[in-house]
Amino acid sequence: MLDSAVLRDTRPVSLRKQNSIFAFAERERVELSEALAYFGKTLDDLIYERSREEIWSEGAPRSLDDFRGLEHGIPLVSFFTGCGGIDLGFEAAGFRHLAAFEFNELFCKTLRRNRPNWKVFGPPTGSGDVSNVSEVIAALECNVPVNFEGVFAGGPPCQPFSIAANQRFSKTGSNFKRVGFSHEQNGNLLFDYVSIIKHFRPACFLIENVPGLRDLDGGVQLSEAVRDLENIGYSVHPPTVLNAANYQVPQFRERLFAIGTRTGRQVRLPAPSEGMYGAGCVLQHGLQGVQNTERRSHKLGSVMRYARLDYGQRDQLGRVDRLSPCRPSKTVIAGGTNGGGRSHLHPEIPRTLSVRECARLQTFPDDYIFVGSTARQFTQVGNAVPPVLAAQIATCLASSVFRVKGM
Repeated sequence: MLDSAVLRDTRPVSLRKQNSIFAFAERERVELSEALAYFGKTLDDLIYERSREEIWSEGAPRSLDDFRGLEHGIPLVSFFTGCGGIDLGFEAAGFRHLAAFEFNELFCKTLRRNRPNWKVFGPPTGSGDVSNVSEVIAALECNVPVNFEGVFAGGPPCQPFSIAANQRFSKTGSNFKRVGFSHEQNGNLLFDYVSIIKHFRPACFLIENVPGLRDLDGGVQLSEAVRDLENIGYSVHPPTVLNAANYQVPQFRERLFAIGTRTGRQVRLPAPSEGMYGAGCVLQHGLQGVQNTERRSHKLGSVMRYARLDYGQRDQLGRVDRLSPCRPSKTVIAGGTNGGGRSHLHPEIPRTLSVRECARLQTFPDDYIFVGSTARQFTQVGNAVPPVLAAQIATCLASSVFRVKGM
């Protein structure tokens, strides 16, 4: 074992010094982390061979704080809540959080950690399982009347419809297909959600998913759900795909939104912003004083490969991309049930992003804490709707469907 340096050297590392550290680690046959500690450095002190050639200087995008101020108190019930991306956006836009249904106990812990006053239906005090329609209805009937004058919002688990999920499999394998509604568990959750909407008849409902839901079977399944709701009096805005990068979220992320109302008023969606925000607008800030900052302990060979990448280039072996500070990030990925998300490479540090950095790309505030293992934290962040996008949708619904003035 090497004796670590007494004090960390906080001066920026030079490329020459960095290469000498790499050579030292190879010669001494020690892990990169140990070699860095010996020289008083950390992974965050390393640089790319081409660094600081692109710098984001256009300021910061909107945050949830920019939406606060109008407390109209329209009630919200969410389903398939996850770690609360939609809920945070609606909360910031003045909605009153009434209930959340989530069947994953770890996600429930995150919700309760950050919003102890929210009523969360889920483990360990309940199932939170939307597929148990009668249980959900019974849980809500105490506080939610039929013809509910509020919003139901939910995104049935999207994995059966996700192209990214299927890219984990060989194209020649039987799993390389969007199984969609043939999926034994998640495939029918959309219609379970529709059943709950039909029972309570909220003034407005929101269905969120990946664009694959619209395209599956030529749109037959989604059309069936929409037609079912139209038959009981809802006017449904044509299912629309929004790219979060067009709404001041520093990330390319497409989500499908189907919104219906029984108020007879036309649903209005937010207008795209004039420009896009590069990943550097949130990744150029340090990680001091915040949580969920664990970095992967990369092998020497990986970091040496990463360091040679230019902006936007992919490391083919690790299948990770170096982000550009002046372009929105590629989509933050959730990963599968058994593995964590495969995060992208920091624009200026040859390492993958931390959970907190991914959460910033998703527009979660720094004081929103994700619980569980690092892999499961990535899952929560990657599954979420960006709260700032949700806040813009919520603001439009408050003004168009509920006619709230001043929004």
